[in-house]
Amino acid sequence: MNIVVNARHMEVTDAIRQYVEDKASRLPRYYDKIQKVEVVLDMEADEAVTEMVVTATHRNTFVARHRDPDMYASIDRCLDKIIEQLRRHKDRVRDRQGPPRDEAARRTRRR
Repeated sequence: MNIVVNARHMEVTDAIRQYVEDKASRLPRYYDKIQKVEVVLDMEADEAVTEMVVTATHRNTFVARHRDPDMYASIDRCLDKIIEQLRRHKDRVRDRQGPPRDEAARRTRRR
């Protein structure tokens, strides 16, 4: 998984870059087909704006944006939004598939 951290109207400190990379590296726990995470940090009118774009296989793209006075809080809330999108997507994909193989085998044996 590739993690890219960019900034607009500010300089990214090593501490913030490390914080973002640590948080973003946990995303495969929620959806394992993630290929790229792009994080854009911005300062607008004394508020930190964080935007995350997560690209996964099969052209799945997840985008979240959050604005907060605190940069770290903005990163955390944006990450929460992405995690929710990934969780919902994974649930949808899992629900579209049939029952697990062992469960389907048990059903056929009972008949």
